[in-house]
Amino acid sequence: MSDRILIVEDEERIARFVELELRHEGYAVDKAADGRTGLERMESGEYDLVLLDIMLPGLNGLEVLRRARRTVDTPVIMLTARDTVMDKITGLDMGAEDYITKPFEIEELLARIRVRLRKTERRASKALEVGKLSLDPDRHTVHYDGHPVELTHREFELLKILMENEGIVMARSTLMEQVWGYDYMGETNIVDVYMRYLRSKLDDAYGVKLLYTVRGVGYVLRKE
Repeated sequence: MSDRILIVEDEERIARFVELELRHEGYAVDKAADGRTGLERMESGEYDLVLLDIMLPGLNGLEVLRRARRTVDTPVIMLTARDTVMDKITGLDMGAEDYITKPFEIEELLARIRVRLRKTERRASKALEVGKLSLDPDRHTVHYDGHPVELTHREFELLKILMENEGIVMARSTLMEQVWGYDYMGETNIVDVYMRYLRSKLDDAYGVKLLYTVRGVGYVLRKE
C-alpha cells in the first residue's frame, strides 16, 4: 500500500507540481488550499506525512500545526518561503519534523520525505520504561511515578532517544541529528538548552537524578 501524503499549499502551481512529482514516485496524494481544510484532513489521521505551508488563508500553517498536534503525530515538513531562524525554530518547536524553504529542488524534497517516512516506520510502538519514568510513543505521553509530565514535541523526542539508549552516553552531535535534523541552522547549543528544560521537568520537579552530563561528550539517562 502506498504512503499517503497531504499537501497543504495555497499556491496552485506549486501544489500541482509537487503532487505530480509525488504521484510519479508512487505516493498517494491529496491537497488542501487553505488552513482550515488542511487541519480537518490532518486531524483525520489518514496521512503518513504532511507538507505544510506557513502562509495560508484561513489559518496559517503554524496555527494548523499547533492545533493538529493535540490529536495527531503525523510527520510534518514545513514548506514555505519564510526562512528566518525564528520561523524555523517556531515550526520545529510546535512539532514539525523538518523545514524546507522555497524555492527548492524537488530531489531534495523527495529525499527528505523518504527520510521522514523511514523514521516513522522504524519508530517503536511499545512504551519505554526506565525505573519510575515511562514514555508512550503512540499516545505521546510521559509519566513519572504515575504523574503526567508535560513536554514539548522536541523535549519528548529528546527524552525518547535517551530512554531508548538507557545507560549509553549520547554525543551532542548524535542527539542534534536525530532530534533536529542534519541541516538545523539554529543555535549550536540547542541540545544543552533542551537538556536543561528536561531536567527542570524531571530531575528538579521530582527530586531525582536521571539525566547526567558527560563532560566533553554528551548526555546519558540512567536509572535512579
